[in-house]
Amino acid sequence: MSAYAVPSAIKSPLWPSSGFRTSSRVFVRPYRKRLHSSVKGREIICACSAPSRNRGDGFPAFIHDESSVHENVRMGKEMEFQSDVLIECRNVHKSFGEKQILRGVSFKIRHGEAVGIVGPSGTGKSTVLKIIAGLLAPDKGEVLIRGRRRQGLVSDEDISGLRIGLVFQSAALFDSLTVRENVGFLLYEHSRMPEDQIAKLVTDTLAAVGLKGVEDRLPSELSGGMKKRVALARSIIYDDTNNCVEPEVLLYDEPTAGLDPIASTVVEDLIRSVHVKGRDALGAPGKIASYVVVTHQHSTIRRAVDRLLFLHEGKIVWEGGTDEFTTSTNPIVSQFASGSLDGPIQY
Repeated sequence: MSAYAVPSAIKSPLWPSSGFRTSSRVFVRPYRKRLHSSVKGREIICACSAPSRNRGDGFPAFIHDESSVHENVRMGKEMEFQSDVLIECRNVHKSFGEKQILRGVSFKIRHGEAVGIVGPSGTGKSTVLKIIAGLLAPDKGEVLIRGRRRQGLVSDEDISGLRIGLVFQSAALFDSLTVRENVGFLLYEHSRMPEDQIAKLVTDTLAAVGLKGVEDRLPSELSGGMKKRVALARSIIYDDTNNCVEPEVLLYDEPTAGLDPIASTVVEDLIRSVHVKGRDALGAPGKIASYVVVTHQHSTIRRAVDRLLFLHEGKIVWEGGTDEFTTSTNPIVSQFASGSLDGPIQY
């Protein structure tokens, strides 16, 4: 299961798939599908919380002498070996023209984690997600997928073992397709499943995100919160006739932006429910190995995230548990958490 076609007729400057599935392979060929459309376009083929710390000096506070350094290195290697790192960014830099966005970002996403990336607007949070997904290549540094270095973009053919879904901030559904066609797009394009079986799988996936009886509606007939859930359903559906299903990491770019508090709560709980530690709307265990959420909303931090990475001026300056976010003594984090106008963050 692994593809999203991105029609060139869509006018958005970004590839408009809020359920965009990537892996490490991409190629371009005429857009073909069983859905009734004549659009031509691109086809994308997819293939442990740490204690809070201020980042920057590079040395944990508990290291005092040479013997403890060796002991901590040994323990760190053992923990890393056992932790099942799915994605790792090492010293990632990215610029757009003269503007430098990322200035050396490093972190790991492990199996089972729910990670949030927070920080002021314009500091590179969405850029980090696109680099992880393979939509952008870093100017410097490297991205490792299950320990294997990605060379460039999603066109890499030798990276496998992990699926990555990217849910953009806007729902960005295909306006001319029904909900059924949007959610089942991947399977209609690449699966050998019969259409009635795909339709049943679409219905089951929509029910798992709390939607029933909307299969024949167009996106224009849905509310903002419903569109978000359809986009999520599109990102988690997979061919259940495939004997080998790779683990999946979902990347959410401000999933509750523009929603009222109640709709936000629905989406936040939904994000939790599809995780391996949760249960979906049907009570079935979640299947998403790990997820990363870019957000500014405190409710999303409280309800949907366990570990936070704070990005400021292109670097991760703090990381810790969500329960430590509002009590951190880091002046940047403290100002952001309180919303104060006084502090190092200036607009």
